[in-house]
Amino acid sequence: MAAGLVTALTVLLNSLFLVGGIFIYLALVRQIALRPAVEGVTGEERTFGLPEAVVAGCLAGLFLLNAWVATSRTGAVTLQTGDLLANSLLSVALLLFIAMFLHFRGINLNSLGGFAKFGFWRTFLTGLVLLFAAYPVLFLADLLTQRILGGSSSKQGIVEMFTGSQTIEQRALIIILAVAIAPLVEEFIFRFFLYGVLKRYLGVFAGILINAALFALVHAHVPSAVPLFMLGICFTLAYEWSGSILVPMTMHALFNSMTLVALAFPELVQQP
Repeated sequence: MAAGLVTALTVLLNSLFLVGGIFIYLALVRQIALRPAVEGVTGEERTFGLPEAVVAGCLAGLFLLNAWVATSRTGAVTLQTGDLLANSLLSVALLLFIAMFLHFRGINLNSLGGFAKFGFWRTFLTGLVLLFAAYPVLFLADLLTQRILGGSSSKQGIVEMFTGSQTIEQRALIIILAVAIAPLVEEFIFRFFLYGVLKRYLGVFAGILINAALFALVHAHVPSAVPLFMLGICFTLAYEWSGSILVPMTMHALFNSMTLVALAFPELVQQP
C-alpha cells in the first residue's frame, strides 16, 4: 500500500510539473502575442536589414549543407578531441565575424541584445525557472521520439565522447566547451542573429519555428531532432519575452551542465 501511495504521489507531482511547465510557456506566448509590433525599437536604433538577411541566408544554407553531409554519412563517426577543438574555434571565429560585421554596420549589439537589461542574479534565476519549466516539454518530445524510433536511439557524438573519456583533461575540455563556449556562440548566432533576421522579415512566431528547426538540424542527430527543436523554441521564447540574450545563454549553459552531471553521475538520475 505504501508503495502504491508513493507511485500515485510521483505521478501526481510529475503531472503538476508538466502542466506547470506548459502553462508557463503558454503564458509567455500570450504575452509576446499581445505586445505591440514596434515595442523596444526606437527611431535612433538600427536593426537588421537586407545585408544581415543576406549573411543570415548564407549562414543558414551552410548549416543545412553541413547537416545534410553529416546525416548522409554511412557508418558511425567517432568524434575526436581535435574535431571538437576545430569545430569550437570555427564557431568562435564565426561569432566574431558576425559581431564585427554588425559593428561596422552601426548596429548596437548591447542595446539590441539586451546585454545590460538585467543584473546577474535576475538573469540567472529567470533562466533557471524557464529551463525547469521546459523540462516537461523536452521529456514528452524525447518520449515521442523513442516511440517513433522503437525505443532505440543513439547518443550525440559529444555525449559518447564524454561518457567514453578516460582522461580528466578530455572531460575538462568538454565541460568548458559545453558549459561556456557552446551556449555563448550558439545563442548569439541562432537566437540573437538568425532569429533577429527571421523576426524582422517573417514575424515573431514564424521566426521562432524556423529558428528552432535550424537549431535542431545543425546538430545533425536524428534521435535528438524533436527534443532539440522544442529546446530551440523554449530558448527563443525566453529571449523574445525577456529581451535579453543572456537569459537563453544562461538556460543553455545550465542545460548542458545538468546533462553533463547526469552523465558523470548516473546514479543520481533515474535512468529509463
